[in-house]
Amino acid sequence: MKTGIPLSAATHQHHAATPTARLREEHEVILRALTVLERFGQALEDGEAVDRTGLAWLRTFFGTFADRCHHGKEEQHLFPALERRGMPREGGPLGVMLREHEEGRAHVRAMAQGDDRQVAAAIRDYVALLRAHIDKENGVLFPMAEQLLPETEQRGLLHAFEAVEETVAGPGVHERLLARLAELEGKAG
Repeated sequence: MKTGIPLSAATHQHHAATPTARLREEHEVILRALTVLERFGQALEDGEAVDRTGLAWLRTFFGTFADRCHHGKEEQHLFPALERRGMPREGGPLGVMLREHEEGRAHVRAMAQGDDRQVAAAIRDYVALLRAHIDKENGVLFPMAEQLLPETEQRGLLHAFEAVEETVAGPGVHERLLARLAELEGKAG
C-alpha cells in the first residue's frame, strides 16, 4: 500500500497504511471543501448571489464527512487508544481537539441560521478553526500517536475506522460526496 495519496474524487479508496495517514488523507479532502466553503462565505460577504443548494450541501458534507465520520473515528477510536497509552484527555492535545470539534459543530449549526452576514461570519470562523485544527493534528497529535501506538493497535484502528465509515456513511456515500465536492470545485473555479 502507498501512503500519502489523497482520496480521489471518483472513488473512496484508501492508500494509507496507518490510521494517522488515513486521517491525513481525509484532512486533504476537508481542506478542499473548506476552500469551496470559503468562496461561498466571501460571496455572501460581498452581497453576491450564492448557490444556496451548494451551500446547504457543504453544511451536510461537513456534518457527515468531517464530523460524524472523520471526527467520529478520532473520538470513538483514536483518542481512547491514546488515552489507554497514557495521553491525558484533559490538559493536553486531546482536550484541545475535543473542544475544537464541539466549536466546529456550533459553527456548522450557525451556518444554517441567520442572515447572509451572520452565515458568512460563521463560515469564516469555521474555516479558520478547522484549518488550524488540521495543522495541530497533522503536526502535533498524529506524530505523537505514531510514537505511542504499536503497529498491531494501529492495524486494529484501521479496521475500526472502516466500521465507522460503514455505519455513518454507508456504501457509496463517500464516493457521492467526493463527486459532488469535485463538481462544486469546478463551479467555484
